[in-house]
Order: sequence, then structure tokens, then C-alpha cells
Amino acid sequence: MQNNVGIYASQISGHLWAPAGAYDALATVTVPSGGVASVTFAGIPTGYKHLQLRYFAQTSNGSAVAGFIRLNGNTTIGDYSLHLLDGNGSSASAYGAADDYSQSILPPSSSSTFSATIVDILDYTNTNKYKTIRSLSGYDANGSGVVRYSSGGFYANTNAITEINIIAAAGNLTQYSQFALYGVK
Repeated sequence: MQNNVGIYASQISGHLWAPAGAYDALATVTVPSGGVASVTFAGIPTGYKHLQLRYFAQTSNGSAVAGFIRLNGNTTIGDYSLHLLDGNGSSASAYGAADDYSQSILPPSSSSTFSATIVDILDYTNTNKYKTIRSLSGYDANGSGVVRYSSGGFYANTNAITEINIIAAAGNLTQYSQFALYGVK
């Protein structure tokens, strides 16, 4: 029996990772001089299982909630909720709220620090269920900084996602901030 289990496990091991070509680059944006208040990806194609945003960004305000996303231009705060964990090397904190569209897609930072973030929007075309959003982000500021994991971004809407807005909470997304959208097969 043990040999059969080993053979079975070796047969399925290749199915547990994403093969080359599993991500297709759909669009990229680099923020120009002077910054912008928001970045929008519109006309998102169907044909993928999930979407992934990857970015290296900074806001000019340096506040605790540096930025958020809106899906399909929806500004109804009751359609969004989240929970997240933060760690800074010496302490940890958690936050959760219904009716919160911040999605914590940009961690708190200073005006001289960029943060790196990956956001997954799961089952973005499935019209039979609400959407789940998860993100991992962080930044380093010469030995201090934050790592943030948001595992429960929630969008209470069954419409397929066709537009993503990334918005600075105050101030602008600064020059050289880079955003990329990928389709996940």
C-alpha cells in the first residue's frame, strides 16, 4: 500500500503548482511626473480564472490607510469588507470591518518609501458568487517597516469584474509607482 501511495502522490505533484505561462500580462501603468489620484484598469477581458495586481507604489500622504480599490466603479461602502494582519518586527495588530472599502491595498508608509503589493481577485467572472480579495504587501524603511496580509477582502456583488480602480486615500500615487494586471489561467 505504501508504494501505491508514493506512486499516486508523484503522479499528482505536478498539478499542485502553476505551470509556465499560467499568468498573462494584461496591462501595465507607470505613474508620470506629478503623480495621479488613481489608476484604472478598464475593459478587463474574460477567459481567466482569477486576476492578480502587482505593484510597487507610494502615496504622497503617508497616512495609515494609503490607498484602496474600487471594483466596477462601485462606491457602495456596504459592498466591501476586510480583515487584515500587520506586523512591524516588534508588534502585531489586526483589523476587521464590514462596510470598509479600503481593502488595505497600500500599507501605511512615508512619502519617501515605496511598498510592494500583490492583490488576488478570485473568480472575477463568476456571476454566481461574491468576490474574494486577498493581498500581501509591505515596505522597509531602514530596519523599520510593515508587512500586511489581508486575507478577507470581500466584495458583496455577483457582477463580473470589468474595471479596477486603485485610488490614493489622500494626496496622489507618486511618480514611478508601477502597476501591472495579470490574468491567471
